[in-house]
Amino acid sequence: MTRDRSQLINFVQKFLGTVKFGNDHVAKIMGYGDYQIENVTISRVYYVEGLWNNLFSVGQFCDSDLEVAFRQHTCFIRNLDGVDLLTGSRGNNR
Repeated sequence: MTRDRSQLINFVQKFLGTVKFGNDHVAKIMGYGDYQIENVTISRVYYVEGLWNNLFSVGQFCDSDLEVAFRQHTCFIRNLDGVDLLTGSRGNNR
């Protein structure tokens, strides 16, 4: 899921339902597209209105032949050459 629709290519605008977060906030899933990171494409990333952070599943990265590594405070997404494509802060669920 992403909050920034401009990050998605091949965007399909279509209401797909809602998602409920741990704080009981409900948001609309308003479509999907592909997310490009260098020469890697993550397919079918949902666009969610009002989302504060980008959310991806580990499976989406693995399906694109990427490595996901978790450390105490950071998550790394790497290509098979070990190059960091994305890093994220690993904190409490909010």
